[in-house]
Amino acid sequence: MHIENLKYQTASTALFIDDWQLNADEHWGVFASHGQAAELLVGILTGELSARKGHIDDMPEKVACVSLHQQQKLLDEQIAEDESEAQAGDSVTALLLAEGIDETTLASLLDKTDLVHLKDRGFRMLSTGETRRLMLAKALAQQPELLILDEPYAGLDVAHRVALTKLLQSLLPTTQLIILTSREDELPEFISNIALFDEQKLTQTMRRDEWHNHPLLAQMQALSAEKSERILSLLKQQNDNEYPDPRVELRNVRVAYTDTLIFDDVNWTIRADEHWQLRGPNGAGKSTLLGLILGDHPQCYSNDITILGVKRGSGESIWEIKKNIGVVSSSLHLQYRVNCSALEVLLSGFFDSIGLYQKPSLAQIEQAKTWLTMLEMQAFEKTGFRSLDYGQQRLLLVARALIKQPALLILDEPYQGLDYLNRKLVFHALNRIASSNITQLLYVTHHHEDSLDAIHHFADFVPSENGGHKLQLSHA
Repeated sequence: MHIENLKYQTASTALFIDDWQLNADEHWGVFASHGQAAELLVGILTGELSARKGHIDDMPEKVACVSLHQQQKLLDEQIAEDESEAQAGDSVTALLLAEGIDETTLASLLDKTDLVHLKDRGFRMLSTGETRRLMLAKALAQQPELLILDEPYAGLDVAHRVALTKLLQSLLPTTQLIILTSREDELPEFISNIALFDEQKLTQTMRRDEWHNHPLLAQMQALSAEKSERILSLLKQQNDNEYPDPRVELRNVRVAYTDTLIFDDVNWTIRADEHWQLRGPNGAGKSTLLGLILGDHPQCYSNDITILGVKRGSGESIWEIKKNIGVVSSSLHLQYRVNCSALEVLLSGFFDSIGLYQKPSLAQIEQAKTWLTMLEMQAFEKTGFRSLDYGQQRLLLVARALIKQPALLILDEPYQGLDYLNRKLVFHALNRIASSNITQLLYVTHHHEDSLDAIHHFADFVPSENGGHKLQLSHA
């Protein structure tokens, strides 16, 4: 495949590729240090976007893609079919059969992507990691000659990341791979070449062995650390709130469905000045437990749960609790379907709403504008949320969680979709926030490199004897 003199440009985005030769025996890693270039590239290669200039020669006929953007599209389709929040969505089996495969291929795909035990589960009932595996299975069902994987390891636990690498290795004889990632450690050994993009342009191509000591990584690391200090300074100026201690109390908490125990006998107290990391494999119940704390899970009222001094079921409104909790998660991102402006997304953090339905104060507006400037997104102040790329959306949602100075900050895979610079920025900022005890962190990540030095308390989901999982607490 040969891309030459390619130009894609709108009022707010652009992508330029002067010359890029991708030989048939090469598998490429694409690394975008900052900006929207990676998402625009995926759009052009999959045919969703049309370049205004240039040409692509020898493009494979069968091209498939796995991306967070495609995942969002599928959710939108499922919701359009049934707006009921209780609707589970089409089953894993139905979604794969819709790709035109036979029963034999279905069985093979379910096995390869570890979805056999989930084959009858609805799409909207899957965890983040389970959804990612389904998206991969859907792509493989198309038997692509070119497979584009945008952050393919996002949301996967360690075991499934290892399994994914082995699966991709098995595709090499018949499928060319392009992997886009913001993590330098997520390029499998079979990746032979690297393409570097800045905000708008392909700047350099190289063999893999030239990449490891590239100066760009050190430059981005230093810049992100500097910017994170500015975020910490802004938060310290605004921090003057006091909250009840302990922040969270869970007593003998249990969640089960008709035929499935998720977890039971969960006893957990989060005190002031404690930061916790919640760990466990995909499907263990991490997101379910966070839903109990947030009040988003229906079984939160049948359990003994106290949040910020208020016992669940004591007549409190959801807003009374949520107004002091900030949250970043894949679930929230998928639910944030309104197309309000970037400024309004930040302002919605003050009211914990998806969209802005209350009139903010002048002080709140100025604060939100300061955050936009801090994130170098002031040019997108009036741009609709859905018009931004996935990484820009996620960065706004991180700032939305921080802007109101919450007593508890719940972060479920917060870096998903962020480019390298902004991932490092958020990482450094969170570590400084925790070190300064500006707010209490409840943190979920499957990546060892994302472990925060300031977190010394760990809650691990492990299998229990009676099925499901139990929670083990430990302190470093």
